[in-house]
Amino acid sequence: MEISLEGKRAFVTAGGDGMGRTTAMSMDRLGAEVFTCDIDPTGLATLPDSITTWECDVTDSDALDAIFDEILPGGLDIMVNNAGVGGPTKMVEDVTNEEWAHCMGVCIDAQFYCARRVAPVFKAQQSGVLINMVSAAGILGFPGRSPYVAAKWAVAGFTETLAMELGPDNIRVNGIVPGNVNGARMEGVIAAHAEAEGLDPEVVRRMYAIGTSMQCYVDPQEISDLIMFLVSDYGRHISGQIIGVDGNTETLYPRA
Repeated sequence: MEISLEGKRAFVTAGGDGMGRTTAMSMDRLGAEVFTCDIDPTGLATLPDSITTWECDVTDSDALDAIFDEILPGGLDIMVNNAGVGGPTKMVEDVTNEEWAHCMGVCIDAQFYCARRVAPVFKAQQSGVLINMVSAAGILGFPGRSPYVAAKWAVAGFTETLAMELGPDNIRVNGIVPGNVNGARMEGVIAAHAEAEGLDPEVVRRMYAIGTSMQCYVDPQEISDLIMFLVSDYGRHISGQIIGVDGNTETLYPRA
């Protein structure tokens, strides 16, 4: 099986690092014209010149609109809502308004801003693929992470609803559950959990692995590989699915 994205145009949010970076680079290698943005320009500067980049805070709908104003006149085939943030690690009574709003802004509001702009384009051309990054926290509870969980459950519902709204126009919408993904973001989650409970980070790392049936962590490229399949012609009738690449997460909060 050979996947080609020749002739496709794709926009991936938060493409400077982690899953977004591997996704943008994979699409570039497969022949797509790729666009990405990130709040941190450091990673963007090291992407191939063939990938068009913008520094952007995805919670700013005007900034996103400015990017879409540049992209959409040439058409768009693939939208990957990858941007996310872990939010605070606190009990609900300690979460501030600002922390709640920021987590919602990055994890769900930005996905809405992007979907709102691409839907008319996809409908007009009667084709398009939208991928939303969910999380195991979008299908399970996670004590101490209520803003993130609320946002990701919203993403799961948003994904299912968009698949129903847009399906009659030959538009596919799917969500991905990445699970424990190796990288800086996961290290930050582990460190915050360890500090909140007074645990050794290595104990928390093992707890998270034990929370999956396969007792594992996954690499960003594994997420990208699934995205490549879903956005290709091989996935032409896959829609409305929340698909895990996570070793089957059983719990996000195994007790120490």
